[in-house]
Amino acid sequence: MAVKRNQRAGIDDRWHKKVRGSDGKTRTERSSVYDRVTRWRVRWVDESGTERTKSFARKEDAKAFLSMLTADVVRGDYVSPDKAGVTFGSVAEQWFASKAHRKPKTLAGYRGLLDTLVLPRWGTVPLKDIKFQNLSVWISSLAVAGSQSNNPLSASRIRQTHQLIHAVLKYAQRSGLVIKNVAADIDRRHDMPPEKRRPQHYLNREQLLGFASRCGRFETLSLVLGTCGLRFSEAVALRRDHVGESDFLIAKSATYVTGRGMVESGTKTGQIRRVPVPPPVWSRLTEELPTDSSALVFPGKRGFLSLGEYRWVFDKAVKEMRAEANARRQREITATGKTSTPEFPLITPHSLRHTAASLHIATGANVKVVQRLLGHETAAMTLDLYGHLYDEDLARAAAALGDALEATAVSLRYSSPDASRIAS
Repeated sequence: MAVKRNQRAGIDDRWHKKVRGSDGKTRTERSSVYDRVTRWRVRWVDESGTERTKSFARKEDAKAFLSMLTADVVRGDYVSPDKAGVTFGSVAEQWFASKAHRKPKTLAGYRGLLDTLVLPRWGTVPLKDIKFQNLSVWISSLAVAGSQSNNPLSASRIRQTHQLIHAVLKYAQRSGLVIKNVAADIDRRHDMPPEKRRPQHYLNREQLLGFASRCGRFETLSLVLGTCGLRFSEAVALRRDHVGESDFLIAKSATYVTGRGMVESGTKTGQIRRVPVPPPVWSRLTEELPTDSSALVFPGKRGFLSLGEYRWVFDKAVKEMRAEANARRQREITATGKTSTPEFPLITPHSLRHTAASLHIATGANVKVVQRLLGHETAAMTLDLYGHLYDEDLARAAAALGDALEATAVSLRYSSPDASRIAS
């Protein structure tokens, strides 16, 4: 069994050698390779016991390299040449394999980014050759011609690409394959395009009821989405045994995954929550519930209801509601010169989730209630999305507090003269 060599390092002068003479004294002589090889050689044994070498023409350069090498070893930043030659692609596959616990849709997203964007550019590049400048320029170029058809990528797609590369290089760093994660130096605020938040569209109560009535067999589903705030993927995964006494147990979701079809998994945040159903919606729902405890509450033609199947009815209903609202507005303008009918917004199924949030906020629900209803991880996330809807609540709260102060001041008018000034 071979004995593992200890880590060590030093500098050799390859042009000279020390020789002990017959008199017992040591002197320096020219070696057989004098003036035929690079003179100064740094030799070191790495953590695996393998001897490494690097030659320099000047002793000063050899000393500088040895100092840097020693400092890397002391800091724990040393990476052997064998490891530094590993390609990004091989590490990316190892990283991807370590994510097997993630949701199928998340894995499909990782796979798609790797195969279509990242690996074609960086797959064969050694880790040691990935520099900040090259990576930063490439990330920026995605906003010009990043897609396979040379079209610009969206800001969110570019950010997802950066996050994936950052994660792979972080894995490589923790595995001792690179000293530094160069993707961490790319500033998301200044080096990448900002994400544009899509405008949120809400329906008022009248619009929601009118819209749902035009959704045919999906009327109850549309009412549930617009009042309970479920994600579409959560609603289509509901089974009879998830329905309680006027509420839902939200524990699953079902989403389309490329190459696998509809796949059932946990919720987006991994949390389980109970969501109450408003009585009028509950009355409709109970008439349509299946008897089999494992049956889907909102099934599609072939098992899970797909978004495409729902959109076929949904988009038609939106078109009808918009046409009806525009016609009514035109009649009002013709008759009186003004209109009281609001425009019907161009909504998507996710807009019904926004609608549920806005309707609950309008009835006085606080942010924690809305957070639990929607299944957000934090109340801060809820406020970030819907904080503007609470502005009117603040005005109402201030007015209510003013009324209360005035009433209190009046009741104290005779017992406390100072209090009477508040009411005046």
